[in-house]
Amino acid sequence: MLINIENHHKFMLEAIKEAEIAESKTEVPIGAVVVWKNKIIGRGHNLRETSFDSTAHAEMIAIREASEYLQAWRLLDCSLYVTLEPCAMCAGAIVQSRVKQVIYGATDPKAGCAGTLMNLLQEERFNHQTEVIQGVMQEECSNLLKSFFRKLRK
Repeated sequence: MLINIENHHKFMLEAIKEAEIAESKTEVPIGAVVVWKNKIIGRGHNLRETSFDSTAHAEMIAIREASEYLQAWRLLDCSLYVTLEPCAMCAGAIVQSRVKQVIYGATDPKAGCAGTLMNLLQEERFNHQTEVIQGVMQEECSNLLKSFFRKLRK
């Protein structure tokens, strides 16, 4: 079951809350939630710095949590909300876990693989393609990152 358009902001706000948790840990403020049947079943925020783990991206953590909840690696009827466009690693995990829909806020000109640098989520040569909705609460998501890096430079 896909999420109605009017719920996109509600769930993106939850992803933003996750990003704010990351920021409170001096992590890059990126957050994600996985939604199934209008319920959040996975949450994640960046933990690369604190965990010393390059794979500890918000999406990866949220996907793991959702898979644990469903006791399945296939997230066929799930939507993933993330504050920043997924990178190649996360896009690969999204395709592999068969996420139905990705909704993201800010584009990532340096690593975005959901349409900016390339679109791995809709690559026809893969056996699964994911619907992509970009720019939901883009300004809020982008401002989180800009503010974080401004503070970091000071």
